[in-house]
Amino acid sequence: MSIAGKIALVTGAGKGIGRALALQLAAEGVHVGLLARTRRDLEAVADEVKTSSQVRVALAIADISNRQEVETAVTSITEELGPIDFLINNAGAAKFGTVVEMDPDEWERMVRVNLFGTYYVTRKVLPEMMARKTGSIINVSSTSGLRGAATTSAYSASKFGVMGFTESLMQEARKFNIRVTAVTPSTVNTEMAASLGLPIGAEDRMTQADDVAQLIVSILKLPQRAFVNQAGIWTTNPQ
Repeated sequence: MSIAGKIALVTGAGKGIGRALALQLAAEGVHVGLLARTRRDLEAVADEVKTSSQVRVALAIADISNRQEVETAVTSITEELGPIDFLINNAGAAKFGTVVEMDPDEWERMVRVNLFGTYYVTRKVLPEMMARKTGSIINVSSTSGLRGAATTSAYSASKFGVMGFTESLMQEARKFNIRVTAVTPSTVNTEMAASLGLPIGAEDRMTQADDVAQLIVSILKLPQRAFVNQAGIWTTNPQ
């Protein structure tokens, strides 16, 4: 199914999966709204999009853990591009440490970014989708949202929360013909993974940001009532 002419909002769009996704969406003819904390990164991605395609692009700066900043940023993007057809909640934070060793402020910060941030952006975009009775929302979770491990309590708790939020949202949104999906990649070769000291491995054996972006674009191109359930994807769709 062609998605050309649609409007997408991508959070965490300045690097990694978000950057790769912005470029792949633009290649499909999708107009892209880019949201992240760092203007320099967003401007670089916007320049790449404009160089490689003819789509419209808008950017806004926000810390997604701040509800007011989110509401201002999303309003700015929709005023420039129009109502959002596709929301990809990709922005996230990760830091590892044991329950005793991790500073409580850091633990709380991770939950606010990964879980509250996903909620804030979704809550701002959702009413317009419901009014139009169309849309797709994809939340980037993690295999850490399916199983916990030592030193990942904050990250896993936040990503388990994203999974529960996604399933609950699906049950509310399906009656409005809105497809709600969560993708659950493991370690992806990104700047964040490198900064955490995760084992990146050989490039030809490691999941790349482009791989996850391609998967997300493929989901968006499915017929609205298609159902997907395969390795790396957890998804529920309108019936």
